[in-house]
Amino acid sequence: MDGDPVGPRPRPLSTAPGPDATAPPERPRVVLGVAGGIAAYKACEVLRGLTGAGCDVTVVPTPAALNFVGAATWAALSGRPVATSVWQDAHEVPHVRLGQEAHCVIVAPATADLLARATHGIADDLLTNVLLTARCPVVLAPAMHTEMWEHPATRRNVEILRERGVVVLEPASGRLTGADSGPGRLPEPRAIVAAVQDVLRRRDRPATMDLLGRHVVISAGGTQEPWDPVRFLGNRSSGRQGVELARTAITRGAIVTLVAAHMDVEAPAGAMVVRTGTAEELRSAMLAAAVDADVIVMAAAVADFRPAAVGEHKIKRSDTGEGASLPLVQNPDILRELVTARGGSSDPVIVGFAAETGDAERDVLSHGRDKLARKGCDLLVVNDVGAGRVFGEPDNEVVIIGQDGTQTPVARADKATIADAVWDAVVRRLPPDGRVT
Repeated sequence: MDGDPVGPRPRPLSTAPGPDATAPPERPRVVLGVAGGIAAYKACEVLRGLTGAGCDVTVVPTPAALNFVGAATWAALSGRPVATSVWQDAHEVPHVRLGQEAHCVIVAPATADLLARATHGIADDLLTNVLLTARCPVVLAPAMHTEMWEHPATRRNVEILRERGVVVLEPASGRLTGADSGPGRLPEPRAIVAAVQDVLRRRDRPATMDLLGRHVVISAGGTQEPWDPVRFLGNRSSGRQGVELARTAITRGAIVTLVAAHMDVEAPAGAMVVRTGTAEELRSAMLAAAVDADVIVMAAAVADFRPAAVGEHKIKRSDTGEGASLPLVQNPDILRELVTARGGSSDPVIVGFAAETGDAERDVLSHGRDKLARKGCDLLVVNDVGAGRVFGEPDNEVVIIGQDGTQTPVARADKATIADAVWDAVVRRLPPDGRVT
């Protein structure tokens, strides 16, 4: 709970114009619920992030939350009156109106007590009344001590809420109240804001929890292969597309393991993150995580080669004479290994990425089809990275090709939209029980 939040700044939210095309677009209406935990002070940063992203935010703290942060703080940061009681402005029926009018309800922090009351439909304060009347997406960001998070009652409550379509983010691991450390820490505020933005981005399409309960394993970022203690061979992958795949999977109900190589962006709230550096480390982590996966997505940019030997000391110019040579060896083909490891069945669905450039003889898509045939994965997301395109950019343009001959072009869009297109293609290949037969 210490330090300032890190990560990308909130991006402005696009909204559809109203009936009068000349009128300013409607601002997304968000209810920010705050339960009575020490992490309530971090909700101030969540509020600033949401308002900075263009949201119209009404704060609904529980009575216990007001022991940590006063109503005047919430009013000053939101620019709106704070809703604290079902009896406040009773003529406006706030316990019904707030839930009915909201485009999203986010509770941060959501304590063990709040999760229990939400699960069982107890409405003994304004916030729990809002949760019962809301017909919009609901996002809960838990924060509590590890023992409380891991208690069977809490785990069952989370399971029930997710079955109902509530997005319950996995808490982060780290310093808790006092000297304790472990899972139960509130996710970083900017990551919570990004999750809300992802939900709001899809508010014009039907609510979709079509990955509910599926274990999704995603690799992201670029591997770094050491040459000596200070140098490495790497690539320009930012990890942005893998992170958007993870974030959108979480808000569509999935349980996400993110195997992260070097990334320039922070991991999304709710993902279990496994940090790796080299291709060999990423390979080991992916094979371990894939054991019970329903979907595997290899979005990481894995180096094809690594130095044959790693110097124990920094290699100096004087050590190489007039020139230097760097013998290379091939790295393992992780995508092919993951396909082979499933024993020839189609369980789980496996998605690969192909960052290609055309040449004098063949175009990008031809190279992609060849790669799909070689790797044996179910889907391949092909994109053109020639002339410095894609890497680190917020937008992309891809073609999703399948072993069944399907070919789905996705026009240039932000990488969150690209991620949704990938998940749409995956869901069409998942049976109702979530396991491929």
